[in-house]
Amino acid sequence: MFTEVVKASYWFPDGESPANGSVVPRSSAEVIDSTLFTHLFFAFADLDSQTNSVFVSDAHEHEFSNFTKIVKQKNPHVQTLLSIGGRNADGSAFASMASNPTSRKAFIWSSISIARYYRFNGLDLVWEFPNNEVEMRNFGKLLEEWREAVEDDAERTENMPLLLTAAVYYSPSHNSVSYPIQEIDENLDWVNLIAYDFYGSTTIISPPAALFDPSNPPKGPCGDSGLKEWIKAGLPEKKAVLGFPYVGWAWCLEGGHDEATTQVATSADGTINYDQIRKFIVDNGATTVYNSTVVGDYCYAGTTWIGYDDYESIVTKVSYAKQRGLLGYFSWHVGADDNFILSRAASKAWDQC
Repeated sequence: MFTEVVKASYWFPDGESPANGSVVPRSSAEVIDSTLFTHLFFAFADLDSQTNSVFVSDAHEHEFSNFTKIVKQKNPHVQTLLSIGGRNADGSAFASMASNPTSRKAFIWSSISIARYYRFNGLDLVWEFPNNEVEMRNFGKLLEEWREAVEDDAERTENMPLLLTAAVYYSPSHNSVSYPIQEIDENLDWVNLIAYDFYGSTTIISPPAALFDPSNPPKGPCGDSGLKEWIKAGLPEKKAVLGFPYVGWAWCLEGGHDEATTQVATSADGTINYDQIRKFIVDNGATTVYNSTVVGDYCYAGTTWIGYDDYESIVTKVSYAKQRGLLGYFSWHVGADDNFILSRAASKAWDQC
């Protein structure tokens, strides 16, 4: 399936879990303004470590079954992909599944079956991340066999082939081990570069999704350096989709003294959605700063410092992606946006660039 451009986001229906243990319910997929996107990823289906089969949880079965129908009501042309795995998935289960032909086959055909059953247009693998040379080789084998199966399925059913994508590390090397570039290029429609969460869950207070690192020599991760490394390693620009977050990271500063500051509601790992960030800024009169050097935003009030992406940084990143000749962009995740402010800005920036 030929794709001219990707203006995408992930939809994550699971509730957020703030530090106090309560659950903040996410809205129904019916609220998504799908006219702002060419592709939407439903996150996440799971991997059964015993059978190596893909499945959806009973709690979200209704949402999986209706997602494509719902988002196509506003935009019949939007393509939907079933995303498998995610940051909280068991990486060892993916490593085990990919380690032999029999388990790979179980994964592949179950994924195709469930995608067809729920009427998704494609499949997306989020294995965060293969950790050694053996796992990377097996990752490449999985992609080869997955593509072959998708083509066989399309020929047998006389349907359009399912899209095949994967979300990958911002750099082509993870734990000093390189991704199988040739297998990625030959078998995936594109890869989503996870150019964010650079400093999450650490004591280092730094831009969590910087596009540039101006230090000389570069001292930290950034989207620009990762993309250049991917291209240098052989990934075509038109197979790369740049990612940015609608989720920020909050840190508690030492020495703060403003007791009037409202406690910021973050998830257990310190992440906070963009809509919650905007509320925190208003409620606390927080100072906001856009750093054009790294292309990122932060705000602070009392003992709280939050790094995130706002309107200007999103527009700059989208413009960068188009000027670099990339296939497009994606965000994590649309449910964290505030009335589609960022999604609308991203779509408009791409069209006008």
